[in-house]
Amino acid sequence: MGGFVEALGDILTSESSYVSAVSFAAFLAFGAVGEWVAERAGTLNISIEGMLLAGAFAAAMGFDLTSSLLVSLLFGIGAALMVASVQAQMSHRLQADQFVVGLALNILVLGLAGFLDGELDPATRRAPTVTIPLLSDIPLVGRALFDQSWLLYLIYPLIPACWWLVYRTRWGLEARSVGENPQSADASGIHVNRRRRQAIYVAGITCGAGGTYLCLAVVGSFEDSIVGGRGFISIAAVIFGGWTLRGSIAGCVLFGTVVSFRLSLPALGYQINNQIVTSAPFLLTIAGMALFAKRVRAPDALSRPFVRGIR
Repeated sequence: MGGFVEALGDILTSESSYVSAVSFAAFLAFGAVGEWVAERAGTLNISIEGMLLAGAFAAAMGFDLTSSLLVSLLFGIGAALMVASVQAQMSHRLQADQFVVGLALNILVLGLAGFLDGELDPATRRAPTVTIPLLSDIPLVGRALFDQSWLLYLIYPLIPACWWLVYRTRWGLEARSVGENPQSADASGIHVNRRRRQAIYVAGITCGAGGTYLCLAVVGSFEDSIVGGRGFISIAAVIFGGWTLRGSIAGCVLFGTVVSFRLSLPALGYQINNQIVTSAPFLLTIAGMALFAKRVRAPDALSRPFVRGIR
């Protein structure tokens, strides 16, 4: 017990632990924010894993071709939007099963990214950090939050922007209505499936930014295992947070902290079985979903396809 308390104390007082936790939590948040928008509109967007991976690979290619972070970001968002478009059109225009489409896209993008990476081998490097004066000097968390690549700083305006979009615009009101009662929304003149497709496009934008951030700010290179199932953890964070934005972000912080143990514990000199550390975030994800999935209320029409005239 004493050893556990000592290890916990080392983690809580180590600046590097906070840097790792914020890095992974921010990546999960890029995916979770877009997923939250999509789920509030009634779509369980399983293809978020493929969107993140497509964004990461396209960003690597963009940097290899231009050496520009901005162009890489646009490449990443564009590729993720292509995956989002297939998900949206198949699920909410052709009425294909959302889960099947999402899983198929994840497998397709994984195989395609692995093949193209082997053929093209894009050259990348980690983006330089941008230090915010004064704020970066805050003890423990200053470097983690305010001495990072500008790609991480995108998450700061992105979170309130998505909140404003969902809760302070007519589009957001209509998107929430199609997630709760699509028949009533349709009777009010709202194009249900169009709003759902648009919500998936929002997820594509955030995931494209998240994939770019992971590839060029966290890892500094691309490989087909770079996302490693963390897109599903972003989905779990939305469920864990009770389909609220602040709850989803809290879930990302929790899961991101656990994911960061793989880096922070060895750096502090603690030797833990690598398989245990690797599986810990997924075990926590399963436990969180088991505890909270039945205690919170999902949007009533979540994952239910809408066909006009059918209840």
